[in-house]
Amino acid sequence: MLKSLTITNYALIQSLEMEPNISLNMITGETGAGKSIMLGAVGLLLGNRADTKALLDMDKKCVVEGNFSIQNYGLEDFFKKEDLDFEKESIIRREISPSGKSRAFINDTPVKLETLKDLGKFLMDIHSQHDNLQIGEGEYQLGLVDAFSKSIIEKSAYNAAFKIFQEKKKALDKLSHEALELKKEADFNKFQLEELSGLRLVESEQEELENEQEILENAEDIKSKIQEILSQLENEEFGGLKTLALANQGILQLTRFAHKFEPYGERFKSVLIELKDIAASLEAEDALIEVDFEKLETIRERLSKIYHLQQKHGIDSVEGLMVLERELADKVFQVENLDDALEKLQIEKNLAEKDLLEKGDLLSKRRIASFQPFSKELSSLLHQLGMENAQIEFTNEKTQPTKNGLDKIDILFSANKGVKPQVLKQVASGGEFSRLIFAIKYIMADKMALPTLIFDEIDTGVSGEVALQMVRMMQEIAKKHQVICISHLPQVAAKGDQHYFVYKDSSSEKTISKIKLLQGEERILEIAKMIAGEKPSNTAFESARELLER
Repeated sequence: MLKSLTITNYALIQSLEMEPNISLNMITGETGAGKSIMLGAVGLLLGNRADTKALLDMDKKCVVEGNFSIQNYGLEDFFKKEDLDFEKESIIRREISPSGKSRAFINDTPVKLETLKDLGKFLMDIHSQHDNLQIGEGEYQLGLVDAFSKSIIEKSAYNAAFKIFQEKKKALDKLSHEALELKKEADFNKFQLEELSGLRLVESEQEELENEQEILENAEDIKSKIQEILSQLENEEFGGLKTLALANQGILQLTRFAHKFEPYGERFKSVLIELKDIAASLEAEDALIEVDFEKLETIRERLSKIYHLQQKHGIDSVEGLMVLERELADKVFQVENLDDALEKLQIEKNLAEKDLLEKGDLLSKRRIASFQPFSKELSSLLHQLGMENAQIEFTNEKTQPTKNGLDKIDILFSANKGVKPQVLKQVASGGEFSRLIFAIKYIMADKMALPTLIFDEIDTGVSGEVALQMVRMMQEIAKKHQVICISHLPQVAAKGDQHYFVYKDSSSEKTISKIKLLQGEERILEIAKMIAGEKPSNTAFESARELLER
């Protein structure tokens, strides 16, 4: 329920505030005074798009704010899903800056326009000329039938099955497409895999092979140099170790003369041990190194193959080639097992489709069962609204599965006796559309959670007893829902629990729209003006009082 509405700097509205009654509210005013402008502002709260043309003063921002009481509408899950603070009285605000930037807020938290639209569906239902176009659309008609038939369980089950079917179909289509591509590349991938697998690559082997190649290529020189070093160290007459041994004896003699030289003895001993160890290690290395041209050629050939594959694939390491080998192996494996995978997915898709069609049939039966009572109730209401010969029929045509089910529903309508009902958009006039829409909204008010209903000149094209019947139906709706009605008929306006008057004020430099709550004599005067014009007669005043007292 809308508790209050504030509009600032929008179109002809400089500043406007209203606090609608919980039941039936009437808004009247001369043509062009700003009634439809108010609806445009309310539309901003429901997520409609806007631009800077909507600003009255181009130097100030436009602000539209609505305070809604939502405690009884089960919206806690919606707020939780959108990560918003739930408040029993929630404030929705829309701002449009002079630069054209639009911002939306729910309880002072910035939100996307889509979130505002989703919430707006639970808060308000606005009748407008757009509804007259919309009612001719199949999806809109399906929504009406689903609401009337209370098929929420069947629709939810179908939607869940449709989602699963779409997922299975998408997976099958994706794999089928990939299969075509993989099969095109299969022979090439298999060749590359065999080329890599044939090498039997080992992690870190490239570095080891390169080190071994380096030694084999210089084996003769290395062995010669080792022998030369060993000769310099171990020669019996002139070897370094022999000379150092003599020096070591001299240092030992020094330690006998004074303790101060003992550390030199220890240090020299360590050096002598290290040199002997080096000599032993070099002897061992010399024994291991062989001049093996055959082995060298083998290593060169293997490294050549590794370098070739690295250059071919743009990879600079053996490890990278091994990763590529695994990837190619996966692709080859997939191709070799594609038929099994495709068959499995096809079976899953077929089962999902079977389940979808079964649930779709249940939904269709529920819908079709509602056709007769829905058309009967609609026809009865239209008769009450002055269309004594109105006929309503529903037709259903089976379709391929869509998000809405397996049905293509059409509402057929005839306003005249002896004329066969036809598709709505081909036969209904503006006034007939308005009454049909109103009758549908009247029925739907009991079927759907619509906290606030707004009727924009729903009484267009009707008068007299029909208008009175229409407003009586509004009063019925208003017992359970808040209703706001923009009207040009005095007999309709007089039946509101609250009456607002929209008018133009040209007292300043710019003409602006204003609104005021009419009470007492002001309301009688406005009703009288609606009856007889700007200067109503005494008779008009009496008629106004009579309408208000009924």
